[in-house]
Formats: sequence, C-alpha cells, structure tokens
Amino acid sequence: STEQLVEGSASEQLSTAMAASAILKRGRISVPAPFETQSPFLFCVYHKDMFPPGNEKMEAPKRGNGADFDPAAPYRMYHGDRIPGFPQHPHRGFETFTCTMEGTVDHTDSLGCAGRYGQGDAQWMTAGSGIVHGEMLPLVNQDRNNTLRLFQIWLNLPKKSKMVPPAQVMHWAEEIPHHITPDGKVDVTIWAGEVEGKRALAPNPNSWAADPENDVTVLLLTMKPGGSFILPPARSGSLRSLYVVEGPERASSVRVAGEAISTMSFVTLREGAAEVAVEHAGGEGEAEALVLLLQGRPIPEPVKQYGPFVMNTEQEIMQAFADYRRTQFGGWPWDEDAVVFPRSKGRFLTVQGVTHYPPGAKPVDH
Repeated sequence: STEQLVEGSASEQLSTAMAASAILKRGRISVPAPFETQSPFLFCVYHKDMFPPGNEKMEAPKRGNGADFDPAAPYRMYHGDRIPGFPQHPHRGFETFTCTMEGTVDHTDSLGCAGRYGQGDAQWMTAGSGIVHGEMLPLVNQDRNNTLRLFQIWLNLPKKSKMVPPAQVMHWAEEIPHHITPDGKVDVTIWAGEVEGKRALAPNPNSWAADPENDVTVLLLTMKPGGSFILPPARSGSLRSLYVVEGPERASSVRVAGEAISTMSFVTLREGAAEVAVEHAGGEGEAEALVLLLQGRPIPEPVKQYGPFVMNTEQEIMQAFADYRRTQFGGWPWDEDAVVFPRSKGRFLTVQGVTHYPPGAKPVDH
C-alpha cells in the first residue's frame, strides 16, 4: 500500500542517516565522577574545584571526611584532611597521565621521587610493577582563590609491559605544543599524539603511547564562539571519544559532525569515521567550550581491575595484593602520608636524585 511505501521510505532514510552519522553513542558525564572510556583508556576524571584562599598552612577552611567527592559542593577534599588531595596509595599495571590547566599538585612516591606541578603541566607516570604515590592539592594562594582544573587519565599497559620498572616524566607547560587555528578561535593542547605536524612530548618508553602505530592521542580543544576544528582521521581500528566538560548553557552550541552535543556530555565516534568537525556554533558572548579527545588503538587483551591494580587475570590481581602486602612496593620513605612542600617552593621534579625545573625557572629550595 501507499502507507507501507511511505513508512518504508522513512525507515530507510532513518537507517541511512544513522549509518552516515559519525557518532556511535552518546552519554552524560559529571564532575568529579569517572567518565565512560574505551580501550586503551581505563579511566578519566575531570577535577574542577573552586578552592578558596588557603591559610598559613595551605589548608582549606573545612576538614575532610576521608572520602569527600560531593558533586554539589564548590570544592571537595577528596581523601585529604585539612589539605585536599590523595595521600599515599598504590598502583600496578597501568599509567596515570595527569594533565593540569589550573592549580597546584604536590607529588611524592615510594621511589623517593618528588615534584610540584600545575598551571598547564602534565605528569606521565608508569606504575608498571608497582609504585605508591601521593597527590596533594595545597592551597598555596592566601590572597586569592586556588581554582583547580585537571584531568587524570589512566592508560592501560599491555601484558608485556605490566611489570616494567616504574617511571615518570614531566611535561612542562612551556614545552607542551599547541595548535592555534588561523582565526585564533580554537587552541588545541597536544598532550599526546600529533596535530598539523606538531607532535606531543614523548611519553615514558614502555607506554602504549610510545609506539605511534597505537595512535594514542589526547587533545584539549579550547573553543571560542564561532571556532571550529577538524579532527584528523584516526588510524584503522582506533577508538575515539569526545567529552564536552565546559561550555555554553545553550545545548545546541557545540556540534560534533554536525550534531548538537550539550555541555557535560560525551560521544564515541564510529570506527572508520574520516575527518570529523568539532564546532562552537554559539554567538558572541557565550562561554568558551572545553572538549577533550581520547583516541587510541585498543589493547586486545583481557582486563582485570580491582581498585588501584589493573592486570590480565584474577590470579595476577591476587598476586599484586600479596606483593603489596609483602613489599609495600618499596616502602614509603616520607614522614607523612600526605606530603606537601613549602608555599614558596616552585615547580620541580626530582627523579633518581636529579631535580628538573621548567624552562627558564630559577630553583626555589626553601
């Protein structure tokens, strides 16, 4: 009948439109809850905390409850007491990649390494066979707010690399490459991968990202209204997710492959999708949009995760707990579980007794 023909035609059009769409899946995200990720990524969280001015001890006005992740609060203490953060805790079998935009992070670990970073720096740490580290968030400013904005991303390691020695490298903000679109409306921070001939700083040598064939790409698009950026095609087999973590209130302002994506949402892109346009279609005066891209070739191995340990089998998880109980992954060489450095201490990283500083920085040791 005519009705059947019309219905069939509409159904075919819908199927064709769905097939043509570069978007495979949509979902919502929240802060500070972990995002849904695809292999080789295990975890991604966006921390945005409007910390107030600190006191003389770099403390917050309130005391933490041991597990403060309240999404409705202007800021959270996490596992910290008077200074927010994450006191010593273990990891094995993967990497943490902590990419900052604002704020201060104090790092200490079971190998005796230490560092202070933030304001655009990125720390790449391979947990490998096992490491214990602390990440504290001191409120260094007494005369103004201590806004924190950062991503922590967990990148899996393949079986052959899960028991490599721990390692870390700091990517100082001054050296991280950026790509600015010709109209100046999009700033692409290249934390991993390559854009327009600009390659990110090198990860640790045993990282899945160390092999360009694995196509690991982590980009942050800071987009003004009217700005657009074309994501280059991914390698065959790579998986891609986009997360709109900040942006205008109007739901139709940010578009991916021509489809509106509201703020605090994510999309996964269809495998084989070619160049994909990301646009801020909002009008003048609307808020900037922040869009995170996670891309890479998946690791074709089983994943067994229990808390801070990520291995391939249940037996390996049990062995990780046994090893940690027996060795403490080298022990904790610091006097406190939650170590912070003096307020006046600048950005630095000490690894194997050698201290590194940002380009042009003068050491401040008191």
